[in-house]
Amino acid sequence: MNPEYAAIAVFLPVLMVSVFTFISIAVWSEARRKEREAFYRNETLKKVAESSNAGGTAALEMMREHERADGRQRREGQKLGGLVAIAIGIGLIGFLAPLGSRQPIFLVGIIPIFVGVALLAYAFLLGPRD
Repeated sequence: MNPEYAAIAVFLPVLMVSVFTFISIAVWSEARRKEREAFYRNETLKKVAESSNAGGTAALEMMREHERADGRQRREGQKLGGLVAIAIGIGLIGFLAPLGSRQPIFLVGIIPIFVGVALLAYAFLLGPRD
């Protein structure tokens, strides 16, 4: 066996195992972080509700504010995703246009542009408001 092929035959499986191990640990740690955040939020709401006579309304207001912040963050993510998709489409058109084949292959870049426009349209026009 050629030594170059032997190196590739060892490198690729090690790379795949490493990548999937990293992904599984990253997903697990993100789930743990979200679980901790939910627990701490719940404990804080309990303490606010128990602290005074008007604590129930304060806890409800805190929950509503948290939901508004989550909605804002989701809309900002959609806006950013739309802009990134449009930029990717423009980049694809720019990189594929000089190939100059008989078929207009650069038109493939229109697909991510349409996806980006749809994300932006939903975030600005159709999405839920505060």
